[in-house]
Amino acid sequence: MNLAELDHIRFSYDGGAAWALDDASLTVREGDYVALTGANGSGKSTLARLIAGLAAPDSGTVILLGRTVFSPAGPDADAYRAARRGIGAVFQNPEDQLVTTVLEDDVAFGPENLGVPRDGDDGNGRGGIGERIAESLHAVRLDDMRRANPIRMSGGQQQRAAIAGMLAMRPRLLVLDEPTAMLDPLARREVMDVLDELHAAGTTIVHVTHHADEIARAGRIVRLDGGRVVADGEECSVSGNDGSGVSRSTAAGPSPARPAGEGRDVMLSVSHVSYAYAGGDGPILDDVSLEVREGETVALMGANGSGKSTLLRLVCALAKPDSGSITVDGMRVDTAKRRELATLRRTVGLVMQHPERQLFADTVRDDVAYGPANQGLPQAEIDERVDEALRVARMNGLADRSPFDLSGGQQRLAAIAGVIACRPKLLVMDEPTAGLDADARERVYRLIDDLHARGVTVLVVTHSHTEARRVADRVVDMATLTGAGTTHDELGIPVGATHDAGTGAADGAPTGTAFARHDSDGSQAVARRGPRNAPQRAVRDASRATAKSSPVARLDPRVKMVAFLVAMFSAFGIGDVCQLLAGAAFTAGVVAAARLRPARLLGSVRMFLGLFAVMGLLNVFFVRTGSTLFSVGPVPVTDDGVATAVLYTCRFALVIILGAVFLATTTPTAITDAFAALLSPLHRLGVHTQEIALVLSLALRFIPTLAVEAQAVADAQAARGGSIETGSLPQRVKAMTAIIVPIFAGALRHADNLSLALDARCYEEGIRRTHWRVMRVAARDVAFAAVLVLYLAALVALAVVAA
Repeated sequence: MNLAELDHIRFSYDGGAAWALDDASLTVREGDYVALTGANGSGKSTLARLIAGLAAPDSGTVILLGRTVFSPAGPDADAYRAARRGIGAVFQNPEDQLVTTVLEDDVAFGPENLGVPRDGDDGNGRGGIGERIAESLHAVRLDDMRRANPIRMSGGQQQRAAIAGMLAMRPRLLVLDEPTAMLDPLARREVMDVLDELHAAGTTIVHVTHHADEIARAGRIVRLDGGRVVADGEECSVSGNDGSGVSRSTAAGPSPARPAGEGRDVMLSVSHVSYAYAGGDGPILDDVSLEVREGETVALMGANGSGKSTLLRLVCALAKPDSGSITVDGMRVDTAKRRELATLRRTVGLVMQHPERQLFADTVRDDVAYGPANQGLPQAEIDERVDEALRVARMNGLADRSPFDLSGGQQRLAAIAGVIACRPKLLVMDEPTAGLDADARERVYRLIDDLHARGVTVLVVTHSHTEARRVADRVVDMATLTGAGTTHDELGIPVGATHDAGTGAADGAPTGTAFARHDSDGSQAVARRGPRNAPQRAVRDASRATAKSSPVARLDPRVKMVAFLVAMFSAFGIGDVCQLLAGAAFTAGVVAAARLRPARLLGSVRMFLGLFAVMGLLNVFFVRTGSTLFSVGPVPVTDDGVATAVLYTCRFALVIILGAVFLATTTPTAITDAFAALLSPLHRLGVHTQEIALVLSLALRFIPTLAVEAQAVADAQAARGGSIETGSLPQRVKAMTAIIVPIFAGALRHADNLSLALDARCYEEGIRRTHWRVMRVAARDVAFAAVLVLYLAALVALAVVAA
């Protein structure tokens, strides 16, 4: 049976000015494992969206799961909705596909939209939501992380979580758009193993990919070029210009040997550096040491979560280590002040992992000119540098285009051009070829070769060992950088060296420190087993999420939300010391019942506490009643003023702490469910309470993501000498406004991806949904409400006594 039939399809994103698909035809049969390949811009992702029923073409015919969803007469919305119930879609960035902050709730989201009952049979002999969650998580090997926050998972775990969300809907056809593009080899293998098992179990798979080993796993290879299907069959060639995992020059062997760095001065020295994120459970970098000499090109490898990107941020002075030292070209990075930072920005260039976060000007030319302009160069020299950088990056013809209109590969090259226009001595690149086809990767490789020939020192993060051998003099594994006394970091793999598959160790590496495994491009990669290399934060988050041991965490979210709001508002009525003591005792009891560490809780709200402390102290200068204690100039400070300031600060502290306890013990999903339940009576008045609750849930879910992107744009400006870091106050404010455009563009990008994710998981406005998480008021909720009533009664009684 044919599950998807696309006949003479045309599709345009710009009203027909250019065609992403031009007379493309394809049939997907039940049981197929199809690999869609081709260069960037060949139409693979667009075709995948059409197969998944997430977009309609401009012309042609589309039949999905036996339903004609698009014909010359136009789209059939009902047929599209029906077809999507049997088709799953997984995107390149799983973070945009995750809609809740509890894994099992996220997996349940699709079945809820399909109306699957919570328990028992769905009416078709296929089990309820609970059974589907268990089966799907078992299929992707995430059984023990049901309560974990998927947003905090590693990339590979997130992608498997996204696949689980699709599997719970029991699709007949699964469409995946480059799901492993941003993953390390181990995480990539985990995802690919899951796909192999799903196909063996009968799921039809359509997989968009650039990687040769992933293409080789498919039983059928379809290659696109210029929006057309140019090859289709089991023996379709994947060599040369088709977007396979290995370019011609790379497949032919490594680049010519380069001079070693011995005898040259040290450009970068990282000495015993440790770093932990605020609120984390341990250091992401622990006693790391590394040296890179002038003119070297060093490839830095390691698993997702091993700290590669964090190390790059420290080298670029975008964060400060907790201990240890970092020196670049003789300058101490970790202790640099404003003047030293300005010099450092002219010395170090950074190309980020996500180039769209590094571009913020109106045109490519303006963006490339940003760094040289911040160096205070005359306009003639700025123009010269911009022209040279665009020429080196082969972007001359795109100088006047908006960077946000470029393809992913073009954006990456534009970001590189913006950095090399600053003419840094040290260029730091974070996965510069991720998601690029073979030709685009080769352009980046040649650019690195050009920079190496000019004497630029390059530190590049990559997941592909073949890529590392192609561009680097030396390959460094993060696993070998950790440990007291570690000074030699390299694995001993010069350009052209290979691994010894028999011993499982890299050539020259200490026996037992690493094991060899095939990389995504067919080469062998070095990975390391152990707690330092494995992303364990998600596991810790899972245990943290099982705060079911906390009586406060186990409260019904509706009761908890109302009770905490009442307690917080009652704090504003506190008017004397006795009431303040009662409020402090109640709050301390709540913190204890929540089983939260007071130090961490206070640390999470210290900024708010400091702000309200300052605001409270201002009362000292405005309250004139009472006895004068002393004077500050002409302003008397009275005992009533001091008492008012203390009372004001303390009651706001109670409000902030209670709010922090609520957020720490209630997931955004539970908050949303409670909010929807409390608003449900308004549904009878025509208010779309379900949609309002979903918007709240998605806002809580994506606010941290947008905050990360805002920080990335600020980092990109700072890394190119922007005044956001070293300028005067007006200059900093102006620089901050420049962040608005890329953040707005990012928000639109996330919104577009999220709308596709909601369509893929069959969410529609006004549908009747079932619910996996059922809220019930229990005895503990009644007890907590009783304690709150007693507390409120005590406040009232103390107020009466005081009166």
